[in-house]
Amino acid sequence: MFRVAESIQYEGDNKTFIWKHPCENFNNLTQLTVHESQEAIFFMNGQALDTFGPGRYTLETQNIPKLSDYLKRLVGKAESVFHCEVYFINKTVQMSLRWGTDTKVRFLEPTYGVPLEIGASGEMNLMVSDSRKLLVKLVGTTKGIAWDEGVGEGFTKSLSASFRPLISNSVKSNLASSIKARNINILEIDENLGILSESLRESMLPGFEEYGLTIPEFYVNTVVLPEEDRNFQRIRELHTVSLQKKMIEAETDVKVTRAESEATVTAAERQAVLERQTTETEVARRAAERELIGAQAEAEAAKLKGIAAAEIARAQGFAEAEVMHAKGYTQKDVLQADVQKAYAEGIGNMTINGSGGGVAGDMLGLGIGMAAAGAVSGQVGDMFKGFTIPQADASKPSTKIVCPNCNSEVPENSKFCLECGTKIELLAENEIICPSCGQKTNKGKFCMECGATLVKKCAKCGSELVPGAKFCLECGEKI
Repeated sequence: MFRVAESIQYEGDNKTFIWKHPCENFNNLTQLTVHESQEAIFFMNGQALDTFGPGRYTLETQNIPKLSDYLKRLVGKAESVFHCEVYFINKTVQMSLRWGTDTKVRFLEPTYGVPLEIGASGEMNLMVSDSRKLLVKLVGTTKGIAWDEGVGEGFTKSLSASFRPLISNSVKSNLASSIKARNINILEIDENLGILSESLRESMLPGFEEYGLTIPEFYVNTVVLPEEDRNFQRIRELHTVSLQKKMIEAETDVKVTRAESEATVTAAERQAVLERQTTETEVARRAAERELIGAQAEAEAAKLKGIAAAEIARAQGFAEAEVMHAKGYTQKDVLQADVQKAYAEGIGNMTINGSGGGVAGDMLGLGIGMAAAGAVSGQVGDMFKGFTIPQADASKPSTKIVCPNCNSEVPENSKFCLECGTKIELLAENEIICPSCGQKTNKGKFCMECGATLVKKCAKCGSELVPGAKFCLECGEKI
């Protein structure tokens, strides 16, 4: 029956990759509808002419230029009814297409070196990448093609049947090599299914692309292990022993790590205690240093106060001496004047040759006082030659006090040295002040308190120095 189509659209299901429209006669103004993820290709006499993507088209001359040119050559006009074939290509991704090996794969297990036989199965996603290539190489003149058989009437074979040999051969050839190349333990195969899946996809992808198909995803879901094989059972036993050994080693490592951690914590605590003790000791030491510095400061202040007092006394003495000098006399003159005055007063009160008072006695007393003062003439003085005037005993040595610090002469009854301010201890005739410890000790060569030597020696020649000497008697070095 001859029928002219006025509307062309896809009427197959989603499991079909390529579907041929049953009508082959079309008017020039026929409407063509192509859905999303589809393509439509016009064939005439086994040649692919025009390709249409998603959309709605009116089949006019300008829309199908190749078909129009072809018709003009045949009938001389483009408005007549024409005969051609229209194929709809489903470009959606076909999900979860099952695959599996038909026989076991024999390979040498890389860890233990024993032969084993394994199988594999899984799923894959497939889609059309080149519509013309798939039509020309695989579909031909059939009404279409799907993954499984029996989907569409007139489909002579399925993609599953067409590509089963390619899939099986690729899996058998590359499964064992992938396991060996990555040194995968057969008992840990499930942990590496992703790696094996990508490796197998890359190996079989060129075979599918040759027919205009591509594999977006390929999954190895199961690797069938030879559970009844004695070699495999032995491998499992050895693996169990190995795991137990690793567990023992891991537990030992944990114990060692824990012990090391505890030792580290203990060491840190001890270090903290030592640092705290060190800090306390340092604080105590610094406190002692502060106390020592304070004591030294007080001693220095006391010393400076003594020196200041001595300096003041010395300055006062110098000032009095300067005043006396300005008046034309010295302290010695004052003392002599006082002695003479007292002596004259005593003589004036005396009774001359047992006589009593009266004018003559007063005159004689005055004459004696004046003679004693050296103010009368020599004739009056001769009158008193019979009188004995007591004189100072020149044979008795005077007591001389020397500062133990600077060896300067210190006046009698002075409590501080006028030169350096050192406190002067009142000493007995046979006592001195030790220059090392500052304590009284008997004169000799060594101190009775600290044992330090009391003999001064020349710093240049080492000879013993005479007390109070300013130069060494041996080498002349200034002391």
